[in-house]
Amino acid sequence: MNDSFEPSVVEEASENPGRSGDRIDELDPVAPYAADLIAAVGRVTAQWVVRSVVETADAVHPGAGAALVGEAARVGEQARVELVERLTELLGRDVEAQPRGPLVVLRDAVSFPTEGLRAAGIPAVDRDEVEVRAFPDDVYGLVPASFADFHPDLSDPGVAWGAAKAHVIMARRRGQA
Repeated sequence: MNDSFEPSVVEEASENPGRSGDRIDELDPVAPYAADLIAAVGRVTAQWVVRSVVETADAVHPGAGAALVGEAARVGEQARVELVERLTELLGRDVEAQPRGPLVVLRDAVSFPTEGLRAAGIPAVDRDEVEVRAFPDDVYGLVPASFADFHPDLSDPGVAWGAAKAHVIMARRRGQA
């Protein structure tokens, strides 16, 4: 991972963002940060699904989570494949052509543990009205508020990716002014 931006790379990105339509090329200074984030998501998604299922089931019916681990792990692997694919497509776009951020993709992933919990007959949890309005399909209160809420190992790569994206966009704006 890059520890800092090389000015010449950022200046080049400002003058020639490396675009081919809405796609970026290998000159994109955000690409290493996106790759780090995607790799980290790939490492932790199945764990997040299993943890979400087990902890939620145990909170409602203590001890019920243990019986759900195998199915949760299977669903977690499906989630991992889908999230890596979706993030690869999203973060492979030029930073200004990304219609949403990676945290939105992670938030959409609540459908995976939700499916398992519903199939196991675990009742929905009580949520406040703000959560219900913001995330009506998240009946178990699993939507992560941050990268770290999904998994602590996503905090650094998520913040680094966001900072890199902001840096490139700001460099472009300064170059256009």
